[in-house]
Amino acid sequence: MSDLNTTALKGVEMTIDKIIIDTLVIGAGQAGVAMSEHLSKQGVPHLVLERSRIAEAWRTGRWDSLVANGPAWHDRFPGLEFKDLDSDAFAPKEQVADYFEAYAKQFNAPIRTGIEVQQVVRNTNRPGFTIETSDGVIEATQVVVATGPFQRPVIPPIAAEYEGITQIHSAEYRNPQQLAEGAVLVVGAGSSGVQIADELQRAGKQVYLSVGAHDRPPRAYRNRDFCWWLGVLGEWDAEGVQPGKEHVTIAVSGARGGHTVDFRKLANQGMTLVGLTQSFNNGVVNFQANLADNIARGDENYLALLDAADAYIARNGLDLPPEPEARILPPDPDCLTNPILQLDLAQAGVTTIIWATGYAVDYSWLKVNAFTETGKPQHQRGVSSEPGIYFVGLPWLSRRGSAFIWGVWHDAKHIADHIVKQRSYLAYRDFAQRQAEDGKTASVTSAITKTTVSA
Repeated sequence: MSDLNTTALKGVEMTIDKIIIDTLVIGAGQAGVAMSEHLSKQGVPHLVLERSRIAEAWRTGRWDSLVANGPAWHDRFPGLEFKDLDSDAFAPKEQVADYFEAYAKQFNAPIRTGIEVQQVVRNTNRPGFTIETSDGVIEATQVVVATGPFQRPVIPPIAAEYEGITQIHSAEYRNPQQLAEGAVLVVGAGSSGVQIADELQRAGKQVYLSVGAHDRPPRAYRNRDFCWWLGVLGEWDAEGVQPGKEHVTIAVSGARGGHTVDFRKLANQGMTLVGLTQSFNNGVVNFQANLADNIARGDENYLALLDAADAYIARNGLDLPPEPEARILPPDPDCLTNPILQLDLAQAGVTTIIWATGYAVDYSWLKVNAFTETGKPQHQRGVSSEPGIYFVGLPWLSRRGSAFIWGVWHDAKHIADHIVKQRSYLAYRDFAQRQAEDGKTASVTSAITKTTVSA
């Protein structure tokens, strides 16, 4: 193992070929940094391993113009505000990464970068786990998996390769200049797909946007950001996904100072909306005839939040200005009333397809009994079915807000508390053990005393 800083060395037992530590945290994004803070406060010896840099996904795993989807007053940890940024602004991705790096420095987090975890296995006939890394072996009593939900970009199996058409996942998109001349089909209308499609259209590209089921909250309403509304209405603390909404995406944007995503406005500015992408056949894309339904359900979600906000204001007598114009929806564009069900890519001049179709987790390196039959982490608020294994940073880990920056911080506190409690159990000694240990201490003290007297 290469050198560790002095903080990391505290509580670490080192041998020639391995490190022995109480708790190992894998990943130094927002989840890993939050976990390290709480473990540090509780005095738990630990290390954090990161295969790249702190918060690397924010730096190189996102497009150039990305900003946080929540305002700076909301999307942060309690112990540090964003530097030189208005509290209602949306932090650019580089500033978010710098924020986590600065936060880790505040408490001298024992983070080691440039080390990849290759395998985690439970020890046989003894406690803890053996972790193989690119820089040696570690043994740990507890392992916290803080690798997040954005591990492996997913492109649906319906995708077909075509000569002259470049296909990339949104994880590979950086800016409009990256793409070849020609039209673009963006598949997926969650936050990533909508923001990328809007940026491309504003850069002069002809854009087709495939819209599936989605929630569409207002960016702000009656002088309050939607993050505030979800907080006071108790939505962030919802502990379970509503039936039928397990995979519904949220279309929200902090781009250009923040604005409400309105698909009709996008169409009126020149974008062509189509339904859910169904299949490819000889250069022709087939779309489901569900565009109008998807837009209508998104509108219902939008208006329902306005209703809940109005009721909250009335119930609590708040002095917030009315905003009747928020309920006025633009007229339906032609692509909504006369939807395109097929698109010949060559005839439409499409030279790029961007798949904004989300990510999957990859735990192939984690050889423990902590997963369901479908490969999903099996846990209760991050405490897994495999004793000593924990997860943090996953959506709906404990509540709706779990995958957000502030939500990760609170989930990490719960897991740290659980680790501390388990450590107290393991440290317990019964009467006979205490007597034996006291006897050993007495023997050593007596031997030292005799040696001193004789000298």
